Amino acid sequence: MRTTKFDQLVAFERLPESVISRAREYQAAILSDVAGRRGALHSAVAPLRNDMKLVGTAFTVEVRPGDNLMFHVALALAKPGDVIVVAGHGYGSGALFGELMVKQAEAAGLGGFVVDGASRDFDTISHSSMPIFAAGRNPAGPTKNIDGKICHPVSLGNVSVSSGDLVVGDCDGVVVIPAAEVEQVLEAAAKKVEQEGQRLEEIASGILVSPWLDDALRAAGVIQKDETLI
Repeated sequence: MRTTKFDQLVAFERLPESVISRAREYQAAILSDVAGRRGALHSAVAPLRNDMKLVGTAFTVEVRPGDNLMFHVALALAKPGDVIVVAGHGYGSGALFGELMVKQAEAAGLGGFVVDGASRDFDTISHSSMPIFAAGRNPAGPTKNIDGKICHPVSLGNVSVSSGDLVVGDCDGVVVIPAAEVEQVLEAAAKKVEQEGQRLEEIASGILVSPWLDDALRAAGVIQKDETLI
């Protein structure tokens, strides 16, 4: 008889495709900036290739260091488009996944991996059509003996992640936006992109010093009220 142990856990609300499509328009850096410069994972969690772009709904997993049993459970239960986010506690003395798990995820149509732990079979998986972010490489394989958690809030890369959150990754790294904040963050991102576009136009026209710089220097006490930098 099929177990129903995980049914309720994996039935969390996914982000609509319309929201995912909007999020694809923005760099991880833009989203982190407008989210209060929060949500960016530690730089150890990096893409296997710089052109890998990841956008999707988080499916969280917590494993014990060096053991990937619950990672396999996540692979079996995640839905197409889900991004499996693995709290592996930064374990670097063995890999938590490799070619076989990546091939399974590709076949299942998953949105990608974000793993706070090492990978292996790099020469193969670095050419994956699915975006993969991990913390290092190690040839040693994992054990498959220890229970963990599926679709519970986890912490990885100094960031708290819950299933249903928005996950965006690119060559700069990974940022996580809580599901309840996604709409306001995307609206702020659109404004941020417009502002940066205007600044690029100013630079191109010869305005090289940012207009806000004098005010910031005064506020920091670097220059006096009646002084200017240039």
